[in-house]
Amino acid sequence: MLRQALLIATLALPLAACEFGSGGETAEQQAARREAEGKAVGGACRHAGRAIEDCFALNKRADKAAVFAGWREMNDYMRDNKVETVMPQGTPAPAESAAKVEPAPPPADDAAKHAPKAKKT
Repeated sequence: MLRQALLIATLALPLAACEFGSGGETAEQQAARREAEGKAVGGACRHAGRAIEDCFALNKRADKAAVFAGWREMNDYMRDNKVETVMPQGTPAPAESAAKVEPAPPPADDAAKHAPKAKKT
């Protein structure tokens, strides 16, 4: 009885370990998932009115070819069906947020250190 249990466990263990390393997905499934996610990101960027360069900058981990394909597909769809862009409500665009941020002035005690020095002639 013990010998049969060990034999079954020995044979079943390699089969069970096959799923742990890949999370249950084959390489083809992982590639298809990455492509679908990239297309979704690209389509969402285009629908939000973002330029493709901004989309690449905001989604560095996404596959650029898939992002571009999704962006282009959404662009064609929006043009053919006269769909307007939807401006994002959650976060400002990168250009807007950079324009609003101003450097803080140096503290008053450090102002003398940072002031331009007069040249002696």
